[in-house]
Amino acid sequence: MQQNALSSVDAIEAERFRQFIMGVTDYAIYMLSPEGVVVTWNAGAQRFKGYHPDEIIGRHFSMFYTDEDRAQGRPVLALELARTTGKFEDEGWRVRKDGSRFWANVVIDPILDPNGELMGFAKITRDITERRVAAEQLERAREALFQSQKLEAIGKLTGGIAHDFNNLLSVIMNGLELLRMSKDQATIAKSVDTMSRAAQRGASLTQQLLAFARQQPLRQESHDVARVIRSFEAVLRRALPDEMHMYLQVQADLPNAMIDPTQFESGLLNLVVNARDAMGDGGEVLVELDTVLLAEHEVERLPAGGYVRVMVRDNGAGMPPDTILRAVEPFFTTKEVGKGTGLGLSQVYGMVQQCQGALTIDSALGKGTAVAMYFPALERELAGAEDGALASAEKVLLVDDQLEVLETAISLFSHLGYEVLSADNATQALETLRQHPDIGILFSDVVMPGMNGVDLGKAARAAFPDLKIVLASGYVKAALRDQMPDIGNFEMIAKPYRLSDLIRVLKVL
Repeated sequence: MQQNALSSVDAIEAERFRQFIMGVTDYAIYMLSPEGVVVTWNAGAQRFKGYHPDEIIGRHFSMFYTDEDRAQGRPVLALELARTTGKFEDEGWRVRKDGSRFWANVVIDPILDPNGELMGFAKITRDITERRVAAEQLERAREALFQSQKLEAIGKLTGGIAHDFNNLLSVIMNGLELLRMSKDQATIAKSVDTMSRAAQRGASLTQQLLAFARQQPLRQESHDVARVIRSFEAVLRRALPDEMHMYLQVQADLPNAMIDPTQFESGLLNLVVNARDAMGDGGEVLVELDTVLLAEHEVERLPAGGYVRVMVRDNGAGMPPDTILRAVEPFFTTKEVGKGTGLGLSQVYGMVQQCQGALTIDSALGKGTAVAMYFPALERELAGAEDGALASAEKVLLVDDQLEVLETAISLFSHLGYEVLSADNATQALETLRQHPDIGILFSDVVMPGMNGVDLGKAARAAFPDLKIVLASGYVKAALRDQMPDIGNFEMIAKPYRLSDLIRVLKVL
């Protein structure tokens, strides 16, 4: 009798649960046979799918799927995954009785008997179309805001860049006028020096733009960072006015680090210029180079190990905490309108990140600022290709369709002791190579009318397999690779290049 009473209670509880399920209107809750045939149908399913129980019970649940999903076998896959993994959950378009679509969240659970045999599936479906529409509207609003912010950023960028480049062009144009008018050697030397600094600053601005656009990949090599800084020290000092002083403090016997020297010099110059601007009429800048042993995550999640640290410290006004937090954001600047682009620290931050290093800023109002760059230290090694002189001079063929660029390249190579031949187009270059088979190096621009530098290099290498080839371009390799896939087969140097860059590339040929 007690067992019968328990069975009666169980039956009552089961009926209550069934009524509860059948009365739910916000969820479609129904059972499927092991083959996927609908065997129960609740009020929620009827409400947002549109079928009366008499219309749907006994039919396969795949009818709720779109034609595309049925063609791809998604209903069968859903049951198979539920059976084999114990649960299936998905989101996607489903079809109502009237043919309209709604975005559904679907959960399918297998139902097993006490022996573990599959009895069927429990399926729960929610209509989340409104949530999806709201999410899409929010995403469109975010995209509109992003576009607005981007336009504002571009406006700030173009204004700052235009101002800086106009200043640099004024320096160069005025310097050229002085060269034409003056016969005083001191004045001429000073004008040349000033124009050289202006040109370097222009190249630095271009590199910042390319780095910001992720079009300037770093060319990392093992370098003695102390040597790189000392070779660049004169430029750093000239960036400061006479009333400011710069001190260089270098630890002895430093290990090498993997850096791109051109990008590193540009980043270091940015830090020195920022220090100068923070100090106003006078002050001191300390450039300190040493090695540090860091514990795990001691600095910006860097792994434990040895690092070469380059720190630029000033005794200027310092920065409040909110400025420090935004200091490396692109376009963020505390300088007056027209005094900066806001790309300087962003470029430095990107450079050290690509070198698997980190950038830290330590500053407080009235106590100055210290910005440190950390680069993973390499094991001690023999001096690299920067030491010593170039190999014995060779005959070189220079190719460029811009006469001024060609003349400058001729002067640089002649200064290095090369025997120089030149051509202003690829066809002439190939003819010169045939007439002078003893040419050892082909140095060509990439973008030229007619045959470009990459095609010239391929033709020249096919005819003269031992010929050393270097391609030069104001565009970076990443930007050219889509149009010229074979460009990766050649050594490249980026324009504008300096004599030290040229020497470095020629030594690795």
